[in-house]
Amino acid sequence: MDKRLHDFRNFLYLAWEQLGLPDPTPIQYDIAEYIQNGPKRRCIQAFRGVGKSWITSAYVCHQLLLDPAKNILVVSASKQRADDFSTFTLRLIEDMPMLHHLKPGDNQRNSKIAFDVGPAPASHAPSVTSKGITSQITGARSDLIVADDIESLNNSATNSMRDKLSESIKEFDAVLKPNGNIIYLGTPQTEQSIYNVLPERGYEIRIWPARVPSEKKAVTYGEKLAPIIASRIASDGSEAEKPTDPLRFNEFDLMEREASYGRTGFSLQFMLDTTLSDADRYPLKLSDLLVLSLNNETAPEKVVWSAHPDYICKELPNVGFNGDRLYRPMDIQGKWIPYKGSVLAIDPAGRGLDETSYAVVKMINSQLFVTDCGGFDGGYSEDTLKALSHIAAKEKVNHVIIESNFGDGMFTQLLKPIISKVHKVTIEEVKHSTQKERRICDVLEPVMNNHKLIVDEKLIAKDYNSTKGKAPDKALKYQLFYQMTRITRDKGSLAHDDRLDVLAMAVGYWVEQMARDVDDVMKADKEAAWDKELERFLDHTIGGKTPPTTWMNTGF
Repeated sequence: MDKRLHDFRNFLYLAWEQLGLPDPTPIQYDIAEYIQNGPKRRCIQAFRGVGKSWITSAYVCHQLLLDPAKNILVVSASKQRADDFSTFTLRLIEDMPMLHHLKPGDNQRNSKIAFDVGPAPASHAPSVTSKGITSQITGARSDLIVADDIESLNNSATNSMRDKLSESIKEFDAVLKPNGNIIYLGTPQTEQSIYNVLPERGYEIRIWPARVPSEKKAVTYGEKLAPIIASRIASDGSEAEKPTDPLRFNEFDLMEREASYGRTGFSLQFMLDTTLSDADRYPLKLSDLLVLSLNNETAPEKVVWSAHPDYICKELPNVGFNGDRLYRPMDIQGKWIPYKGSVLAIDPAGRGLDETSYAVVKMINSQLFVTDCGGFDGGYSEDTLKALSHIAAKEKVNHVIIESNFGDGMFTQLLKPIISKVHKVTIEEVKHSTQKERRICDVLEPVMNNHKLIVDEKLIAKDYNSTKGKAPDKALKYQLFYQMTRITRDKGSLAHDDRLDVLAMAVGYWVEQMARDVDDVMKADKEAAWDKELERFLDHTIGGKTPPTTWMNTGF
């Protein structure tokens, strides 16, 4: 064999020529070089349409050319995609004269699911095997594992899906031979993408975006940015936003694709940037809250928000995404006055791992104050009912609302005699028929965006410390402010949402009350205007005081 073929880039040139494709672009050659010479555990993130799957398929052929005894496993999100990868690999073997000796023999496996190459020794494992990520991948040993887009929206949309996917890829280590290689090809979906946590498992990530990022934006990529692109970043910004591979996609083409995909889709699929995606997908931000030391009876007439660094709460635990901050008020205006009302919302435990959660929200001048929130593991226990009753008394609540979707009102009937002994209060059951995640976001987002939700600083520390008794990997998931920053409008986006759900119930109660108040004011104003007009009409008609001069009585 020609020694030049040991360089995969030379082989790629010949493969592209055989397929009738244009010569590989500099970016494609760079990807090829990294595929061959990168570390044993590597992840390639390149813009959609660059041909990273085809390049890697050619690499599989190149590996079998150099060593026909190798066993290679191809895994994708779907079985069909994995089969397409192996089918293309077979096509290259059949079409390229230098690979004809690799064609499966008559007595060898020969299908898109699994095939052998001609010179391969007898082995339990095929030369190339394709599987979906949900398939059973244990049993066969592999020298090379290609994980081609194993993460998709269909298998990573919710927390439980991501956990399942994360467990599935651990099986790679069980089938990988000593000194074997693992190559990931993929596009991250969110900050919680498994691709973004791969470095914690010893993988190196290299990113090829479709446009040269600005000097400022390049910081978000860090050392992951491909050196060939990093070298084009100039301090004067002259290269910023220019195509990284103009032979593949020119500037006009990228503009068309950005218009088609939308800003978020383009950011993910072509720029491999999750920053915008997370900002758009996760609607609730800690930075929209106001943090203040509150008491049970009074609060300021007006609290003014600002995102100035001087007002960051550095001493409080922050479980939000990177860059999200908690802020104290820039100004407190008016006097501290009594709350106009106080509501306690309760969501009884409905599943084994759920909490019986509660939230206390009070109102002054359309501002909502969260003075307490938490959860109990006791379900319907008497201790839980007594604790909730004492919270109602301590917080001086005048209205209790209880989620009635579970238990057919049983919880309410159990609570009434206990709470009546310590605090007289109105109790009401509420039902919800809309998707929970959308309801939570739709209620909280506008209130928080307008900086009308003020949280007691003591609650933030209490919430963080309340789950310390749980396993470390589960403790955060039960906390209110973790749930707040991780929820999306996708169904099942959180494994646990009890505290956030009950907070939305309490806030929703006041939003409805404020809407009713506005309607009542408008109705009263309208009735007063009609009464005044009627009085003027009667005065003029039956001889009251002299009517005012108008165009009707001037003679014009």
